[in-house]
Amino acid sequence: MTFVTGLQCRECGQDYPKEPLHVCETCFGPLEVVYDYDRIKKTISREKIEARAKNLWRYRELLPIDGEPQAGFHSGFTPLIRADRLGEVLGVKELYLKDDSVNHPTFSYKDRVVSVAISKAIEFGFDTVSCASTGNLANSVAAHAAKAGLNCYVFIPDGLEQGKIIGSAIYGPRTVAIKGNYDDVNRLCSEIADKYGWAFVNVNLRPYYAEGAKTHGFEIAEQLGWKLPRHVVVASAGGTILPKLAKAFKELKLVGLVDDGDCKIYTAQAAGCAPIVQALKKGTDLISPVKPNTIASSIAIGNPADGYYVLQAVKDSGGWGEGVTDEEILDAIKLLARTEGIFTEPAGGTEVAAAKKLIQQGRIPRDESIVISITGNGYKTLEAVARSVEKPFTIRATLESFDDLYHQLCQPAAEKAIAGET
Repeated sequence: MTFVTGLQCRECGQDYPKEPLHVCETCFGPLEVVYDYDRIKKTISREKIEARAKNLWRYRELLPIDGEPQAGFHSGFTPLIRADRLGEVLGVKELYLKDDSVNHPTFSYKDRVVSVAISKAIEFGFDTVSCASTGNLANSVAAHAAKAGLNCYVFIPDGLEQGKIIGSAIYGPRTVAIKGNYDDVNRLCSEIADKYGWAFVNVNLRPYYAEGAKTHGFEIAEQLGWKLPRHVVVASAGGTILPKLAKAFKELKLVGLVDDGDCKIYTAQAAGCAPIVQALKKGTDLISPVKPNTIASSIAIGNPADGYYVLQAVKDSGGWGEGVTDEEILDAIKLLARTEGIFTEPAGGTEVAAAKKLIQQGRIPRDESIVISITGNGYKTLEAVARSVEKPFTIRATLESFDDLYHQLCQPAAEKAIAGET
């Protein structure tokens, strides 16, 4: 049973049927999935959701499929981790990490949106799926397409990290690297989608694809005991996830799954590609495109498709945003690893570093519940941190060799302790 009534333009309100459409013919605004919330409220309950399999489809009434799911049976329901050691360093009382770096099967939050998009592509009868990607999305589309037996083409900027290139190619798609940045890739993919009629998950299937990001927010609320956190920090690239977090929290209230409560949402961007944060700080709704220059390649989108809606969601929630340097990103990756045992990619480092800044500024209070979204896995981006970690010590296979090394490693600490005593 579906509760989707159709699509609607976010700008002019023009209604459209449930078809692979993404742009309004009247005003060229983006299209949004519309639900019958009154019917959903009569059907859904906490108990019904909790009895279902622990994947993103436990919230199926609030997702845009007409029949049974066709993909993503093990995606979603990632851990919400109480991060006491990181919280102590940041000086906050109640800190959580929503860890999508362990999402199945490709270790990023993109497995959520792709699960929905592939299911919808199958419903629409497509035999070929595709995407424009900075890496994580390509990995996920390739993996889900392989599982579903669909033809697949993925388009990426030239020069991505090897982990992300191989992490797509292993599934057997046609991987096409474009000379240029993500915005160049995206423009070309719009033309290819028009000409070849394929299902591009983040072009002609974008309204459905984006709905999958809501499950990140649904899970946070459920894992907190069906309540909203007071603050959430999440990275923004093209701008898909943050507005959908806001929509998820709103829907949970509309259908009675959570009591009324407010959650402030904060956008995090790398300083080398921060068009949304720049607009926010200038007090304008106009997003001025930038040329990306950051190690955080997965969020290096200089002209974000949904940037305007990120701004609106942040402002409506009472949140804010911060940009962080590559050095701050690397420091945050190492801090997260050393305190909580989680190795995230630069996008996750951006989220942790931005949260640290926002807490230090007093924009996020230290005594209220905070969730930092960790959206991707560090094992895909080893090049980013390779030069900033300690190299292995090489010794002979003898106890004496290790004794000498241990003495060298401990001696500076011992000398500092003696100096402190004197």
